[in-house]
Amino acid sequence: MRAAVFHGPGEIGIEERPTPEVDGPREAVVRVTHTAVCGSDLWFYRGDSERDPGSRVGHEPMGVVEAVGPAVRSVDPGDRVFAPFVISCGRCEFCRKGLHTSCVNGDSWTGAQAEYVHVSEADGTLVRVPDRYADDESALESLLPLTDVMGTGHHAAVSAGVGEGDTAVVIGDGAVGLCAVLAARRLGAERIVAVGHHEDRLEQAVSFGATETVAKRGEAAVERVQELTYGGATHVLECVGAASAMDTAIAVCRPGGTVGYVGVPHGVTDEGLDVLSLFSDNITLRGGVAPVRAYAEELMDDVLAGTLDPSPVFTKTVDLDGVPAGYRAMDEREDVKVMIKP
Repeated sequence: MRAAVFHGPGEIGIEERPTPEVDGPREAVVRVTHTAVCGSDLWFYRGDSERDPGSRVGHEPMGVVEAVGPAVRSVDPGDRVFAPFVISCGRCEFCRKGLHTSCVNGDSWTGAQAEYVHVSEADGTLVRVPDRYADDESALESLLPLTDVMGTGHHAAVSAGVGEGDTAVVIGDGAVGLCAVLAARRLGAERIVAVGHHEDRLEQAVSFGATETVAKRGEAAVERVQELTYGGATHVLECVGAASAMDTAIAVCRPGGTVGYVGVPHGVTDEGLDVLSLFSDNITLRGGVAPVRAYAEELMDDVLAGTLDPSPVFTKTVDLDGVPAGYRAMDEREDVKVMIKP
């Protein structure tokens, strides 16, 4: 099979690799029909995080089940499925609590930007799409963000405690931030202030439900948000991960409020976290890596009912040969998120 492979910073290639097979009772093999490039993929692409050259890449698979082990009960060959960005068993104490990202039997994808993927825990990982939508391309493209960015944006909103009639501030205008706007609206927020650096993305945020936008950085952004919200918001969604974004999130959070953080931390350890502000204003910090599998069914129900559509976060579609160009487009901020159809 063909698969995308990391060769080094700024270098993604397409190579022939062995097609995976089912070797264990709980395993499955899925033929990938849709996947994507994630913003977190850019960390290793830029050389900002470690990754072994020669390793396959990608963690957002959707496709058709090709084969299953004898113990698999939730899916059969021929079923249309999608899967979260981590593999989970569904039966350990953490999976039962909805914290699938801490699964004791969990695993990482060997590379979902490929023609096939191997799933070591099929029952706890794969989400079956109802048969009537199995070939509905529009529905499938709307479901694909549930593998990561929509579930992650939802986790930010849930962690921040967003509810009916609330005012929420979303920090970040990438795919996760845009999905966080959708999530805040879905949970009933009355006002949603989206903070970012790109006017076109902030326009998308408005179409997703943002009531105001702020295209500023640093202190200027903090001042404008505080002006719009009369001193800050009780519910702040941090969707970037950079130290500057976390600082902004804390600064615009009203005393007694909550920052729901889902951005992969970058630079926070080196530059420190403003714990004194958290302490002084009784601000709660909640979130972390999103247990996307816990939210999959409820979000899928809304997508298939037509009340939730995160597919506009995809601004470019490529085949496998186009994956290197897709990485470049996202790295250069030409596109928000790239869909791959192998």
